[in-house]
Amino acid sequence: MSSSHEVKVYVKEKPFRIPREYVDQLKGVLSAKKISSLKREAVNCPVLGSEVPFLICFQCPSFMRRVKGVVYCAGGKGPRWPPRKR
Repeated sequence: MSSSHEVKVYVKEKPFRIPREYVDQLKGVLSAKKISSLKREAVNCPVLGSEVPFLICFQCPSFMRRVKGVVYCAGGKGPRWPPRKR
């Protein structure tokens, strides 16, 4: 499977506010320290056409891999971002 997009990861000064439901899904996969450091990272999502926190990108169905600060994206279905208010 080849990727259709290569997106650079960059670090923001302030961390994103990510809803608890997204963070809870990652608790068994990543350590708490790693989750807190990844809250500062973002990508320009080619599917949505806007800035998305990396933790949301990581959970996207189009996410393939991340190697040396570059995310490889399949370009299909995008993530649920921004979250809808209930």
